[in-house]
Amino acid sequence: MPELPEVETIRRDLEKEVVGKRVKQVEVKGKRSVRRHKTSTEFRGRLEGRKVAAVRRAGKYLLVDLDDGDVLVVHLGMSGQLLRAKSAKEPLERHTHVVITFTQGGQLRFVDPRTFGELFVTKADELGAAVSELAHLGFDPLEDVMSWARFGMMLADKHTTLKGLLMDQKFVAGIGNIYSDEILFAAGLRYDRLSDSLSAQEVRRLYRAMVETLTEAVKMRGSSLADEQYRDLYGEVGEFQGQHQVYDREGQPCRRCRNPLVKVRVNGRSAFLCEHCQI
Repeated sequence: MPELPEVETIRRDLEKEVVGKRVKQVEVKGKRSVRRHKTSTEFRGRLEGRKVAAVRRAGKYLLVDLDDGDVLVVHLGMSGQLLRAKSAKEPLERHTHVVITFTQGGQLRFVDPRTFGELFVTKADELGAAVSELAHLGFDPLEDVMSWARFGMMLADKHTTLKGLLMDQKFVAGIGNIYSDEILFAAGLRYDRLSDSLSAQEVRRLYRAMVETLTEAVKMRGSSLADEQYRDLYGEVGEFQGQHQVYDREGQPCRRCRNPLVKVRVNGRSAFLCEHCQI
């Protein structure tokens, strides 16, 4: 599933490409992608004629503000892609479920092979009710700057494993399986360390690793894994996967100490780490 760096990359692309544009026509080719609406006609009616005022991100969600006060909510799910087309003449990708055409030309297309993603329109003041996760999101690690001391107090208030806490959207928004492993390696901490067991130095390392890892991943336009299901707005794969230190590198040598990396199972999920460098 795309995480904060991938969603933020797309948000920045959308900000450049669609803000200020008016929706001319909406085609729904796959009803599951707009399943929160009673009919696809209702979904189209909430979008057609509206101008895009701004594009925001909340955790792993994209929020497209419209000029009538409504919000187009986009969740990419496991395999969703938002792709820009310069004209309607460009051939559609397989599994294209929604096509948004702008009056100034060009299209925005939602492609989703596994159909776990979705688009829906809601009123701004009803966002929390529509998506309960949005009402309880934790801090944004790129937007909500805090002191490491404050971060340490937040960690100390919990008594849980670091990987689980980093992936808890109610604690910190946008981090998933890939970046939790990369952050913990950069901080030199094991996935199963308890959050209230860290020294002041370890708290500093973890906070710095979180901010620096995510910032660099956004700079490199996210991570595309072997299936290349994540692509940016222009259909290009990310570049940060080439910088992964541990994720999906089981058995390969650690780039710090050359010992082989290991994979363990944690609550049904994989965790990758160096047992020598992470304590």
